[in-house]
Amino acid sequence: MRENALSIVMLSAFLVFLALHSFFGWHSHNDGLREYGIAPLGYPSYLASGHFIESVFENWESEFLQMAGYVLLTSYLVQRGSSESKPEGQHDRPEDYREHARPDSPRPVHTGGLPLVLYRNSLSLALFLIFAGSFIGHLLGGTAEYNREQALQSGAAPVGAWEFLRTSEFWFQSMQNWQSEFLAVGALILLSIVLRQHGSPESKPVTAPHAMTGG
Repeated sequence: MRENALSIVMLSAFLVFLALHSFFGWHSHNDGLREYGIAPLGYPSYLASGHFIESVFENWESEFLQMAGYVLLTSYLVQRGSSESKPEGQHDRPEDYREHARPDSPRPVHTGGLPLVLYRNSLSLALFLIFAGSFIGHLLGGTAEYNREQALQSGAAPVGAWEFLRTSEFWFQSMQNWQSEFLAVGALILLSIVLRQHGSPESKPVTAPHAMTGG
């Protein structure tokens, strides 16, 4: 428990907030149905509804895009004085290369070739794949919810996922989250130049000068 406390706490908080998200979303959704004189959904039915699926994946999409972009961009770009940046002038670490492998290094390092190429970029690749899956989940859930709202409001015929992808509604939903995620990361990068958090690896040491780059 102690050695995995950080991930346990973060994932436990995720599950708690996801449960609360679904609970309050269920009540909010049913309030909207009652306004149209439609019988409310049961909780299991709500979990399979476009309203819930769209709201979940719309947020996951932006979070994983932000993290994937952050991991990849910090490989190449620097911010002088930020704890979130690698030091200026440092392009690659010697430990990133196969010739510095140790007996206990991961297997792809010893294998070389394509397995090593993929492993060298596996973190950003995994995050981009989760982003892609969340993007599809948002699109499918959003299509179902868009069709439900259109049917209630105007009786319009349903559209397919491709048609919904080309609507301003879909991209409005995406952009309102994407912009906030990159703002938050940008703020962390800049604030970490002059501000500190005692004991956190995301902060420079309290006594470090503002001009020092990296943690």
